[in-house]
Amino acid sequence: MATLTQAAASDLFRREPDRFLDVGAGEVAHRCVGTGPDVLFVHGWPVSGATFRLLLPHLVDHVTCHVIDFPSAGSSRFDANTPMSIDQHVETVRRVVDLLGLDDVAVVGHDSGGLIARHAMAGDPRLRAMGLINTEPPDPSWRFRSFIAARRLPGFSAGLGWVAGTPRVRRLKMVLGDAFVDRSLLDGEADEFYFQPLHNSAKHRDAATRLLRSLDMEMITGLPDVHRRIDVPVRLVWGDQDPFFPVERAEAMVETFPDATIEIIEGAGLFSHEERPAEVAAALLPTLAN
Repeated sequence: MATLTQAAASDLFRREPDRFLDVGAGEVAHRCVGTGPDVLFVHGWPVSGATFRLLLPHLVDHVTCHVIDFPSAGSSRFDANTPMSIDQHVETVRRVVDLLGLDDVAVVGHDSGGLIARHAMAGDPRLRAMGLINTEPPDPSWRFRSFIAARRLPGFSAGLGWVAGTPRVRRLKMVLGDAFVDRSLLDGEADEFYFQPLHNSAKHRDAATRLLRSLDMEMITGLPDVHRRIDVPVRLVWGDQDPFFPVERAEAMVETFPDATIEIIEGAGLFSHEERPAEVAAALLPTLAN
């Protein structure tokens, strides 16, 4: 029986974090739970560390889970003057590893968190292993490119807030409706942890917009060179119904790493770890705990 219930795992993200880490560009919210080898969890855009809440009950009896909120999301501390870019988040991951004194760490990244984690930790001797969940392959799909193209549109930030606060719109297939196979998961805790902050907080909307606009596509197309420098075991875990990062491109990406394997999760989309948390945890654990 797991020592952390699902309700308790969700409540971790409703209370104040264990500590704040000053990374020189805002303060990262840090939560730590579990016992065993250290694992750092890196979330993507525009969610927060709460995206890993469903995984935690399946992991805490085996590994120590360090979950962060980047300055831009969740419980982190930042303001309108805080530097906000993907490159800054890469530096933030390195700074977090320094501040926590993690000399032997596995890193799990989801979505753009996986992109950030790869750039941050490639070649770092402290990296023990890496888990990548539905994240950018080097050859972006048309679905991903079309989504990214919208970031330059006038009024993008206001539109993001409107979409976040309008369930019937975010459920549309070409908005966020196909991010989950089960569209009902766009409501409930996802609404509480991800969408309501974007809808209600201009500060969070502005940060999310600045972050997305900072993305240099060369960080994605240049990933094969980054992957060659990640010479530790890498476990890719992929929802087979992900339209943003199609599973066929994930399978092709395996060969760009020195030591990588992939597990396909059937009936899951971009957020496979939220739709099938037990299966995703089981696929990750042998690599993370080794």
